[in-house]
Amino acid sequence: MDTSDDPARLCEEARDLAENGDPERAARLFERVLALGETPARARAALGLAVVLDDAGDVERARDADRTAIATGDPEYGPRAAYHLALTHERAGERGLAAPAWRIVVDFGNPAYLPPAHLALARIADDAGEFDEARDHWEAVLATGDAEYGPPAAHDLAQRLLERGEPARAQRVLAAGLKLIDRDAAPYAHARLAVALGISYLDQAIGSFSAALGDEPSDAEVGPLATELLARTLPLRGRAAEAAEVWRRGLADPATAPQVRARLRRDFGGDDDGDPADLWWEPVVEQAVSDGTLPALAGEAFGALDHMYAVLAVRDADIAGERRPGDAHEAVGRAVRVPDDYAWGALLRESFAERLRLAMDTPDAPEH
Repeated sequence: MDTSDDPARLCEEARDLAENGDPERAARLFERVLALGETPARARAALGLAVVLDDAGDVERARDADRTAIATGDPEYGPRAAYHLALTHERAGERGLAAPAWRIVVDFGNPAYLPPAHLALARIADDAGEFDEARDHWEAVLATGDAEYGPPAAHDLAQRLLERGEPARAQRVLAAGLKLIDRDAAPYAHARLAVALGISYLDQAIGSFSAALGDEPSDAEVGPLATELLARTLPLRGRAAEAAEVWRRGLADPATAPQVRARLRRDFGGDDDGDPADLWWEPVVEQAVSDGTLPALAGEAFGALDHMYAVLAVRDADIAGERRPGDAHEAVGRAVRVPDDYAWGALLRESFAERLRLAMDTPDAPEH
């Protein structure tokens, strides 16, 4: 063979041309190698041609070149060409066409390309709702011990396991993923898995607390504790409505109601020996805590207070120089009526009427 037709030398020359911004001449040299037939450099030339053509926007010819490289069965350039072929389909949003190319990468068995191929196949299967297939691919990625692709595989698999109510398995997967990460080198990846691991423990705790309560009447000692723990943990997983139902069941059970109420009120209750009904707002706050609506209640209260203050302040500014008692009385009346639109407004007015009666030491009078 003429030295000018040495396949390896031509491939080197073509690569140099491509790297130096002359893709057209590089493509001609790669094609020249392919024209020589079954040479040891055929797979390399085909892959090189595929990359050059893809960069130039000729995707279909690039894919044909990838297939030529794959057909050689070369253990290095064959899987690389399949990888490149899969990426061209992924980039075009053709995941169904990418899947066969990723499977070719896996079939070659080259360890360098197995992690990304398995991860891609896992996500394709997951999108199609094929959990078992996706799980097998995710686990295959983890089995490679790859520090780049292992952590995202662990995260994806753990998410699905948590959704399926398998927190213990999710914990094992996440622990395996964390072992692959250098925390200093990849702090974001480490934090992502660490948070997911914490969530898995929350889910496991929810399962345990739920099991402690069961369907039968709760144990008088364990029931109130399990009720509180479950009701306070569920909102951390975005399940506030379920938490409200847990409080409701605990308060409805005669055997546990007093202790459950005491636990519900631990953050806002006053004198333990007092009657919550003596303070009109405590039942309102208690209901808001059990329903998970305490922030909304606080917003309502502050909104009403702000409105009342604004009414009084504006009226005070209008009559400051004239001191008109009638106008002042009207302003106070408008301010007092502000809370009426809120669910707790009637209770406030009843309390106000009672305090007024006691202050004036008069018999019960109809509300105004």
